[in-house]
Amino acid sequence: MIQMSLRYALPFLFALTSPLAALELEAMTDAERAAFRAEVRAYLLEDPEVLQEAISVLQERQQLAEVANDQLLAATYADKLFNDRHSYVGGNPTGDITIVEFMDYRCGYCKRAFPEIEALLATDANIRFIVKEYPILGEQSVLASRFAIATQLVAGDDAYKSVHDTLMEFNGNITQASMTRLAEILGLDAEAIIAQMDSEEVSNVIAANRTLGEQMQISGTPTFVVEDQMLRGYVPVDVMETIVADLRDE
Repeated sequence: MIQMSLRYALPFLFALTSPLAALELEAMTDAERAAFRAEVRAYLLEDPEVLQEAISVLQERQQLAEVANDQLLAATYADKLFNDRHSYVGGNPTGDITIVEFMDYRCGYCKRAFPEIEALLATDANIRFIVKEYPILGEQSVLASRFAIATQLVAGDDAYKSVHDTLMEFNGNITQASMTRLAEILGLDAEAIIAQMDSEEVSNVIAANRTLGEQMQISGTPTFVVEDQMLRGYVPVDVMETIVADLRDE
């Protein structure tokens, strides 16, 4: 039995990921199981490269499983991702490829990605870009998102875009006073925006985005959804361009 079981040695090492290996191990006596483990150990000591190869295969399978799960999530929540009617839509609203970004104004990687996304939208006129306010890095993040969403409700998408861009490049403390000053600099009605910040409408947008993020297992920013693909973390613009081109070729 031990010789016949050796081909299941590596699945055994990975917590019995092979059901057949698990069944066969359960059928062994204590002595047979001890001999089997000794044989596995001797085999790996003699040819340790096998373990490295097995780990590589396991990692690849895990990555494929994660991609498949992300695609399922994107399909399941597609309507909330692409048609929620409260998120800012930029780029080409009728573009053939849609990119959604879950972002936080206090996120360093979001700030790093910002000019690259802007460059992508400037060079590719057929991308629809959706911003999901996803403040997860503390009170200042929440305050910034409330200010941006309130701006959109009070003054519209163009004003939101101006505020969004400014906040993405802003590195100071985010306070009500600094947001008031920002509104004044941009020629916006600061009093009306500040009054709107704690409204139920603004709270509902943030709550909806948080619920969607949790449903999609998003724990960090930036997270991008490009059609049916999820990109968790900062992605260089050339990689994003390749993904967009590949989606168009499908």
